[in-house]
Amino acid sequence: MKSFFKALVLVPIALAVVLFSVANRAAVRVSFDPISRDAPVLAFDVPLFAIVLAALAVGVLIGGLASWLAQGKHRKAARRSRREAATLRSETQMLRAAVPDSALPALTNGRG
Repeated sequence: MKSFFKALVLVPIALAVVLFSVANRAAVRVSFDPISRDAPVLAFDVPLFAIVLAALAVGVLIGGLASWLAQGKHRKAARRSRREAATLRSETQMLRAAVPDSALPALTNGRG
């Protein structure tokens, strides 16, 4: 069921990207030279769809990186909690091993 909903969302997005790419195949000049407009030193002729899709991909990567960095404190707290739980679990096992089974009913006052 999950894959159906994923396909329900991704197929129209893929179709829109393909249609956009086919409709915007014309080459545009991309220049990285702000001084010379007529004869730029660093310029490329690239299809418009490639520029738009590259900008979109860069935006997604930057957004993902920002989100990952923002969640760092939560990941750190989760690691600390896992370590504390492991320490307490091993301490509990050591204490259980140290107490003989015959003494357990006396320690729990008959509640167990």
